Amino acid sequence: MSAGEDRLGAAIRTGLPYVGSCGALDMVNFGEIDTVPEKYRDRQLLVHNSQVTLMRTTADENHRFGEWIAAKLNQMEGEVRFLIPEKGVSILDVDGGLFRDADADDALFSALEANVHTTARRQLIRVPQAINDPEFADALADNFLEIAGA
Repeated sequence: MSAGEDRLGAAIRTGLPYVGSCGALDMVNFGEIDTVPEKYRDRQLLVHNSQVTLMRTTADENHRFGEWIAAKLNQMEGEVRFLIPEKGVSILDVDGGLFRDADADDALFSALEANVHTTARRQLIRVPQAINDPEFADALADNFLEIAGA
């Protein structure tokens, strides 16, 4: 269920301001359990419902995600604020959650920090909450209002 290679492409092409984060990179979505390729059957899987099966991503995969996102962010000409949710990238990736893997999250965050060319106009911002926490939503909104000039 890929979003495709053009993910973030509109923000690159238009030069508009961009505020984003790395939500749900702790999982890959498949269809029903029978659609999970054999090579992934030994991975941590969660049957979310009869039509969706989730697979926990690894530290290596998250590192590659971070590099890919960084390359996209580096191409953006508009102001960029990319917020890092230190306490989890999904509802399943919080303390006590089924997909909690601090090492995998750290691999993602470290790859972003190592590869995003930060400037006054392109910032990575660590937020000490999980992505679904109200305070994280407030941080996103505040950053949007700041760069949108509202």
